[in-house]
Amino acid sequence: MDKFYITTPIYYVNDEPHLGHAYTTVLADTLARYHRLFGEEVFFLTGLDEHGQKVQEAAERRGVPPQQHCDEMAGRFLDLWRKLGISHDDFLRTTQERHQRAVQMLLGLLYEKGEIYKAPYEGWYCIPDERFWTEKDLADGRCPECGRSVVRLSEDNYFFRMGRHQEWLVHYIEDHPDFILPEARRNEILGFLRKPLGDLCISRPKFRLSWGIPLPFDPDYVTYVWVDALTNYISAIGVFEDEARFRKWWPADFHFIGKDILTTHAVYWPTMLHAAGIELPRHIFAHGWWLVDERKMSKSRGNVVRPLELIEKYGPDAFRYFLMRDMAPGQDSSFSEEALVGRYNSDLANDLGNLLSRVVRMIGQYTGGRLPGPDSEDLTDRELREETLRAVGRVRRHVEALRLDFALEEAIEIARRTNRYLERTAPWRLYKEGRRERVGTVLYYAGEVLRILGDLLGPVMPRKAGDLKSQLDICSGGAWDERIRWGVLKPGTEVPGGPPLFPRVRPEVPKQGVAGKALITIEDFQKLDLRMAEVVSAEPVPGTQKLLHLEVDIGGERRQLVAGLAKHYRPEELVGKSVVVVVNLKPTRIRGIESQGMLLAADDGESLTLLTPDRKVRPGAKVR
Repeated sequence: MDKFYITTPIYYVNDEPHLGHAYTTVLADTLARYHRLFGEEVFFLTGLDEHGQKVQEAAERRGVPPQQHCDEMAGRFLDLWRKLGISHDDFLRTTQERHQRAVQMLLGLLYEKGEIYKAPYEGWYCIPDERFWTEKDLADGRCPECGRSVVRLSEDNYFFRMGRHQEWLVHYIEDHPDFILPEARRNEILGFLRKPLGDLCISRPKFRLSWGIPLPFDPDYVTYVWVDALTNYISAIGVFEDEARFRKWWPADFHFIGKDILTTHAVYWPTMLHAAGIELPRHIFAHGWWLVDERKMSKSRGNVVRPLELIEKYGPDAFRYFLMRDMAPGQDSSFSEEALVGRYNSDLANDLGNLLSRVVRMIGQYTGGRLPGPDSEDLTDRELREETLRAVGRVRRHVEALRLDFALEEAIEIARRTNRYLERTAPWRLYKEGRRERVGTVLYYAGEVLRILGDLLGPVMPRKAGDLKSQLDICSGGAWDERIRWGVLKPGTEVPGGPPLFPRVRPEVPKQGVAGKALITIEDFQKLDLRMAEVVSAEPVPGTQKLLHLEVDIGGERRQLVAGLAKHYRPEELVGKSVVVVVNLKPTRIRGIESQGMLLAADDGESLTLLTPDRKVRPGAKVR
C-alpha cells in the first residue's frame, strides 16, 4: 500500500487560533482524507510549539508555571480541531518528553559531527520573533519580519554551521524543482541564497530564557525555538528511537506552511537535516495569506478572523468548503463573510443541497420512498453517466496537483449538470404521462451521481457528506475503484430523506450610515486618538508634486508627517496653522520619510480643506 505523510507547522501556543491556522490545518486534513480515499496509508501530523520567551513571559504575567499555561492554551486548538473535524493521526506538543529527547539527540549528533560551535555574539534581537538579526538585516532599525523594535544583545551562544551548507542547498533546490512549491516561493529562496548565508544561533542562555529544551552538551543553555519546533516532523515518527517506524514514514511527502515561515523551513530545516545525514522531505508547500480588506490579518489592525464564530453561524463543513474553494494554494485570497455566504448559497444550497432535496422528494412521491431501478439507458442518461465519470478523474488529478479549488469546482459542476439533467428529463412530467420505468431510470441516475458526490466531497465536508449518504441510505465504502464505478446503488433500498442539507442563509444587512457606509460602535471610534497640533514647518517632498513634509507640535512632542497637500496649500500657508492629527497610527514610510500620523481634511471631490478649530486651542488637546 502506498504511504502518505503530511504535516502542518506546529502553531505557537500563545496565539489565538485564527483563520490562517484553520486554513493550513483544513488543507492538510482534506488532502489526508483524499489520500485515504485513494487507498493510501496516511500519517497526518499537527501540533503546538510551546517553548520560548513569549510563553515564559505570558506565564509570568498570569502567575502560573509555563507548563500549566501551555496546557490551558492547548485546549483552544484542540477544541477548534474537534469542531472542524480534523482527522490528525498525532498531535505533538514540544513539551512532550518524546520530542525533547529527539531534539537533544539531534543536537548531540550535530555537535559530535563538528556542526555546532560556541562563540561570542553581539547583535540585534527581536523578542516577539525570538530571533537575532545583523545590522544589515534590519529594516529602518526594526525587525525585518514583524516590523517591531529590536534590542541590542551581547552574549556567548552556540551556532550551527549553516553557512557551510549553502552551496549544497542551492544545487539541491536547482536539481529538485518541486522541492519548494509553488515556483514563486522556490525562486524567492534561491534569491535569498544569492547572499552569503551566515551561521545560525541555536541557543539562548538560561539566565535570560529558562523555558526551553536544555542543550545536551551545555545545561546552561536552552535550544532556540525554531530548532526545537522544526524537529517535530521527525520526533513524532520515532527518529533515533524507532527505526522501523521512522523508515516507514520518512521522508514526509508534504510540509504545508504559510509563506511567512518559508525561510526557516526551506533553509534552516534542510541544512540541519543534511548536516545530520537525514534525508530531506519531498515537498515544502508554502500557501498564501488570507487578506481582510486587502491586508494581512494582524491583532494590531483588529482584522483577525475567528473561526469558531463562523463555525457557529454556518457550520464547520460550509466553513471548510469555503476555505478550500476560494483560495488557490500558493496565492493570497481575500476573505469576507459576504463571500462565504455567497459561496454557501450558490454552491451548497442551490446546487448540491437543492439536487439532493429534489431527488429525495421525487423518490418519495413517485416511487413510494424506495430507490427505483434503472430501465434502458438513452442518450441523455449516457451523457450524464460518462461525463460524471470523466469528471471524477479530473477531480482526482486536481487533488494530486494540489488544486483543491479546481477539484471542488469540478465536483459542484457535476451537481449543476445533474440539475440540468432533471430539467431536461422532467420526471414530474414523465410521471403524469404514466412512464414509470423512465421515471425510475432518471431518479436512479440522479441518485448515483449523489452517491459519487458524497465520496468526492467527503474529504472536504465529512459531516455533510455523511448526511447526504444517510438521506439516501448509502453505506458506501471500500476501494476507490469500487466507489466510483457506476451502478452501485441497490434498487428497492428505502430512502429515508431528511432536512435540507444546506438551508439557505439570508445575508445580514448591516445598518447603514451616510452614503451606505456600515455604522461603527462607540468602541470603534474610541480607538482613535485625535489631537490638536500646530504646524511648525512644511516643505515639499523632493521628486513629488503632491506631498509635503510637515513637522507638527502635539503638545511637547514633535512629529513628522507626510501629507498629500501640495496641490491645495503652499508650505508657508501651513506654518502656524492648528490642525487635527491622528496620533496613534502605526508609522509608515513614504518616499523614504517616516510619517508618524495623519491629518484630518474634508474632501469635496475638487479640493482638500484642513479641519481647523474656530478658536485657538493648545497643541496636544484631545479631540472628542
